[in-house]
Formats: sequence, structure tokens, C-alpha cells
Amino acid sequence: MQRKAYVPGVAALIAALLAGCTGGGALGGEPDDSKPGDTGGTTAAAEPGKYRTLPEACGEVDTGTLDSMLPGIKENPDEEQREKAYEGAPTVTYDTDRRVGCRWKVESSDATHHLLVDFERVVSYDAAVSDDTRATEVYSSKVQKADLPEPSGPPSSADDGDGSADGSDGADPEASDGAGAGNGESDEGKDKGEGEGGGDSGDSASSDAEAPVTPPGLEPRILEDLGDESFLDDALTTAASATRHRTVTVVFRTSNVIVTVEYDEQPGRRTEIPDSKEMQDKAQELAGTLADRFDD
Repeated sequence: MQRKAYVPGVAALIAALLAGCTGGGALGGEPDDSKPGDTGGTTAAAEPGKYRTLPEACGEVDTGTLDSMLPGIKENPDEEQREKAYEGAPTVTYDTDRRVGCRWKVESSDATHHLLVDFERVVSYDAAVSDDTRATEVYSSKVQKADLPEPSGPPSSADDGDGSADGSDGADPEASDGAGAGNGESDEGKDKGEGEGGGDSGDSASSDAEAPVTPPGLEPRILEDLGDESFLDDALTTAASATRHRTVTVVFRTSNVIVTVEYDEQPGRRTEIPDSKEMQDKAQELAGTLADRFDD
């Protein structure tokens, strides 16, 4: 009797094991079509970024662009030094799959110019966050760090009480005297912008000491039609030698890659101030060329 009681138990155990081996479900014998590692959820992994590699930074700027942005290159009579200047110097990075860059520094008879091109490929290590989303976060932190001024309204709205806000941005040191683009002084403002500090007001010495940042209309700002999103920064500072140098920075994001173009000019004479519009135009043109290459 004991043997008869024992055998059915073993048979039941064997039957259960066989059911598990054949993929039978616990209830009703339904087949289990779940995949290994599947916990029953349907969460899909976030999309990877569009770009898996980065270009060779020092080869992305053509000779014509370097001639325009770094005029001292053509002035160098030494062919070997000139060729070396065209090549640029790669920036030091620890992972060229994630970040690459190139720097150029060229002195001319009138000024010293610096140019930096930087490519950063953003990768999200969170399976629930896409590379593009993470890149957007990194780009947003750069915008925040740049501390761009609030966009000013059109000239017609500047007379409705907005003049003080424009003046506080430091874009036009003479805005506080009540003059605005709508008061018939727009030509004066343009002349001031082109002269950068040669102002025609009675307190020109004070304006000169404050080192105007940018002429009206060229303030740091969000850009349109460059990558997925982009911005421009423009900063004028005074060096230890009392000369002023201007740095124009254009940053844009295309999918999971963030590109930075940084262009700096320091004139040899203290009385000179780099032309903001000219530098911004050149930096934006280079950034546009780089953006087009990513789209190819």
C-alpha cells in the first residue's frame, strides 16, 4: 500500500516537469510566448541618436573660410608655418567617439584671431531616455549658461516703456537717455555700433569705460534655421593690455550632436574694437556650412 501511495506522487512530479519543458502555462496548458528576460511589461527602449560617429574636426573648415576668418595666415611668408597654421591643432579629448575639436590661432599685423570648432556627440545611458532627448538637455544647459537677454520687441514697441529693459541688457549704453530706434536716431545708433565706443554723446568717456557689448540688433540671441535649435552669444572684454577682444560663439544642435563655433578677435591697438556684425556673419556662415554637412 505504501508503494502504491508513493508512485502516483512521482508521476505527478514528472508530469509537472514535462509540462514546464514543453512551455505549457500554469493554467489551461496555454503556451507561454514570453521572451527571455521579459517581466511582462511592454516598455520599449528609447531611440538611439542619428549620429554614431563624429567628423575629423580639423578637416571640416576649408582654406577659403580660414583665409577669411584668420587673415594673418596669408600674411605669413614662411610656407611651412603657413601650412601648419591651416592644419590647426586638435583639442585634447579622452574619447574621440564622443567629442572632437580643433583650434586655430593666427597673428596678423593688425590683430590676433582664434577659432575653435567643437563637436560633441551626446549618448544617453538611460534606456528610457533617447540620445536626442539627452542632447536637448545638454543644449539647454548651454543656453542657460550663456544667459541670453530677453528678446527685445520691434522698434515700434521700444517706445512703449521697453527702453529701460533694453538698456539693462547692456546692448545700448545710451538707451537710458530716452533715445530709441523710433525717435529718429536709428542712424546714430548704427554709427555707434559700427564705431563700437566712439559715441557722440557728451559722456563718451563713460561709454568708453563701460565697453559696449554689441550694437543694437546684434545682441546675443536665439537663431532660426540652423540645426534643430541654435543660439549666438557675443561678448566684449578688456584684456590685461587694455586692448579689447570680442568673442562670438554660435552653438547649434542637430539630433544628438552639438556643434560649437567660437571666434575671437583681439586688435593690436587699444583704440580699436572688433566689428560685431562682421564677426557674427563669419561665425554664422561657418556654422551653417557645418550644419549642411550633417544633413548630407
